[in-house]
Amino acid sequence: MRVTFTVNGREEIADDVWEGESLLYVLRERVGLPGSKNACEQGECGSCTVYLDGVPVCACLVAAGQAEGRQVRTVEGLAEGDRLDPVQEAFVECGAVQCGFCTPGLLVQAHDLIARVERPSDAEIREALAGNLCRCTGYEKIIEAVRLAASRKAAAE
Repeated sequence: MRVTFTVNGREEIADDVWEGESLLYVLRERVGLPGSKNACEQGECGSCTVYLDGVPVCACLVAAGQAEGRQVRTVEGLAEGDRLDPVQEAFVECGAVQCGFCTPGLLVQAHDLIARVERPSDAEIREALAGNLCRCTGYEKIIEAVRLAASRKAAAE
């Protein structure tokens, strides 16, 4: 089957897609966007989180055919050219990136939270990121980075 969809503002066409192929596989292997990670393949870890029509989803759980005609935004699409998104900058500054495997999903979820809640509380941050598992940290640097990105966004508006 052929899947035509928009990824990070560009129309993409994936040919010979098998019905059981996940959106994650198509993004990584057919479109060449390896940012979203393949970890659990069960929607439990959040490392493959992307936006689908503006809503964060685990790309490993979305059949590629479900993306037909839809908008996908990956972690690569958060940046504008060479300029990182403020949430990406905050993660780097705060040392919230360790091995990096969970980072793409955390960035997308944090980006979504900050877009919805101007100044999220620590409890709101923890709840928003609850579906994203990190094995390297105690999450403190991640929460600090989300706080920093949210405060910078609020100050800029």
